Amino acid sequence: MLTGATGTVASLVARQLAASGHRLTLTGRSVPRDPSPHGPGGGNGPGSGRRPDVRHVVCDYDRPASLVEAFRGADAVLVVTNDPTRPQHDRNILRAAVDSSVGHIVKLSAAAVHDPAADDLVTTWQRENEDRIRNSGIPWTMLQPRSFMTHALAWAPGIRAGATTEALHPHSRNACIAPEDIAAVASRVLGDAAHHGRSYRLTGPQALSAHDQTRILADLLGRPLTCRALSRDAARRAYLRRYPPATADALLAGAERQAAGAKSATTETVERLTGRPPTTFAQWAAAHLHHFT
Repeated sequence: MLTGATGTVASLVARQLAASGHRLTLTGRSVPRDPSPHGPGGGNGPGSGRRPDVRHVVCDYDRPASLVEAFRGADAVLVVTNDPTRPQHDRNILRAAVDSSVGHIVKLSAAAVHDPAADDLVTTWQRENEDRIRNSGIPWTMLQPRSFMTHALAWAPGIRAGATTEALHPHSRNACIAPEDIAAVASRVLGDAAHHGRSYRLTGPQALSAHDQTRILADLLGRPLTCRALSRDAARRAYLRRYPPATADALLAGAERQAAGAKSATTETVERLTGRPPTTFAQWAAAHLHHFT
């Protein structure tokens, strides 16, 4: 069972697990336009017929009763939620997992939970989620990644229109990770008792700044790009275009911790669990370069 199945990580996990022959239930607030776990043109796409071992269930995470039926019979659940202003979603998902006797919960959390200086809304929410799962009686595994490399996609319009990127503290570094690597780890540990009671901090192979990432994109695109520093006020206005005020303030707090060096450490966890080195930003950007052209 994968929650948040239309999101980045869960959809990648679905693709990997379906290719391995697992039976999957994918839950979300809507069914994806192309519901194939293999992506466009895959086995479940429009006109191609649905795979009998993959089902999509629309769930209202505000209604626990709707979740219990969807979760029934699940051996393991990947829990992916993305709204710290709605903590009831995580509580309801866990309640349904308990009521359905799920055998294993893998929670997508965040590396910041280990930072004693992190007390913002997002980190506090994830800590509370982890504590609730640990006390649920269900075997658990925590995945705690750094920032996703896909955050660079927010620069795509500026790169196409004006050859610029923007960032608060553009020289501060983050050991960002490719979502594909998070999905590879999740696919490996989901339902595997060897990973019960484990927390895994996941990072990319190196800590990069927005300036570093801009330079890499410029090299791949074959044209100059400029990384422009944002003021705190400008960065907050940019966040507010996508998030509620409390979440925007949490992201600003995270940027300040990054500027202080709190997010630059790397781990070898991805390679240890998957058997291959983590994806570099240059590799990820090359695979997604069409977004920037």
